[in-house]
Order: sequence, then structure tokens, then C-alpha cells
Amino acid sequence: MCRWAAYRGEPLFIEELVSSPAHSLIEQSVCATRAKTSTNADGFGLAWYGDRPQPGRFRDVLPAWSDCNLKSIAHQISTPLFLAHVRAATHGATRRDNCHPFVHDTWSFMHNGQIDHFERLRRTMEQRLDDAHFGARYGSTDSELMFLLAMQFGMKERPLEAMAEVIGYVEKLSLDMIGSARVRFTAAFSDGKSLYAVRYSTDAFAPTLYAGPMGLDGGYCLVSEPLTDDSEAWVEIPAGSAVILSDDGLNVANFGPLQPDETKPALEMAV
Repeated sequence: MCRWAAYRGEPLFIEELVSSPAHSLIEQSVCATRAKTSTNADGFGLAWYGDRPQPGRFRDVLPAWSDCNLKSIAHQISTPLFLAHVRAATHGATRRDNCHPFVHDTWSFMHNGQIDHFERLRRTMEQRLDDAHFGARYGSTDSELMFLLAMQFGMKERPLEAMAEVIGYVEKLSLDMIGSARVRFTAAFSDGKSLYAVRYSTDAFAPTLYAGPMGLDGGYCLVSEPLTDDSEAWVEIPAGSAVILSDDGLNVANFGPLQPDETKPALEMAV
């Protein structure tokens, strides 16, 4: 299972999540404590937003702990919104095109989790993509494919509903083709303005997600596991939830799968 961290707030140096904390993302790439796989050595990546709408991106196949360029970039870049990821591969070879985050237009996306029997579902899922989104698929992972399907399902206009429709589509496809379905899905995605995250699983083992304040100005980070030992600083996001970080602060909503074009609402604000 992968590890990731994301931030939205006043500009912050990327190293404040990636390399500086006691349990930074680089440290998690060596020794994750709340994942089935403790080592995440199959590449890493960053996506960050600055003066232009499209995100900058840096990815490589080296383990995060062994790349001096990652530490240098994280030390120099200050940004109000970024996503960072270290990979433990479940589907897709160890190559740069399979490293998160993935980007399309102004959107960025990263994921921790898996689709059972993806190798049998992949062809049908790819056939669901229209020509434009199929042409934007460079890697071979389930993560990138789900991201592009969400873009096709209307992520620009309704990001969380589109993601709920993708999960609903994959679950139904798996039930129809395999006779069972299991999707474990904890993801973060952004259009450069708001930051979204989802924690969901068809079983009781949704990949972990935590939220915590960062800095003195109302910024927040979302992480696979806490960056420090201060347990009071971190709140675990329940499974079946979506998180929205925007100018209105941090909001949590209930989240569940939908079939594409289903009319009932996908989200209800959690109390």
C-alpha cells in the first residue's frame, strides 16, 4: 500500500510534509507504521500549484529516501497546495508513467488502495474511456484509469459525485464479470483551488486517512498516517467519508458509491 500527504493553506515549503517531520513522507517510504506494506520503494512524485492553473509535477522511480533531487526541490518550493506520494506497487510496472500523482488539465490525483481482479477488469474499464481520455492514459495502473474515468464522468463540475460514480461503476462491473467486488480506495485530488479526499472500501479495511492543522494560518494537511507523535494533533477520517478543503475551511461529508447518472445525491454533510 502506498503513502501520501497533501496540503492546502498559505504557502508552505513542501519539505514541511515530505522531509522535515519526524515521521515525514520520506520516513514513511522506509518504515510506514499504519500500512500492510511498511516499505514504499517503487517511486515517488509531487504535484504542486503556483502562478499558473496547471500543476507542476516531478516523479521518479527511485525510492524517495535515495533521491537527493526530491529533498532539494522540497526545500526550495513554497506552494499553497500540493500532493506528494510514495509508491508500493500493486498494479503496473515500476516506471515513471505509473508514479503518482497523475495530472490532467488543471487536475491532479493520487491514490492508495487497489481493485481486486483489476487484470480482468482493465480492458473493459479502458474501453469505457472516450478517445480524448484514453489518449491521456500513459501508464498501466488502476489509479490512473480511475482518475481518467472520473474526469470523463464530470469531475470538473462535480468532483466527489464523479468519483462516487467511478467506484460504483467498478463495483458493478466486478460483480457482473467476477461475481464479487472489492475496492479499497483512499485518494486525494485537486483542481488547484480546493483539495478533496475520499476514504472508502467495500470491506472493513479502508486505507487510512488523517487530517491535521499545519502552520499558524488555518492550513490543513491530509495524510495516510500522522507526521508526528502528537496524537492530539491528528484526527482519523472515518471510512465512508469525503473531505473538502476550501476557502470555507475543512468539511467532512458522508461518501458512498453511485451508478453513473444515478439521480440520488452521493454526498450528505456529516454531523
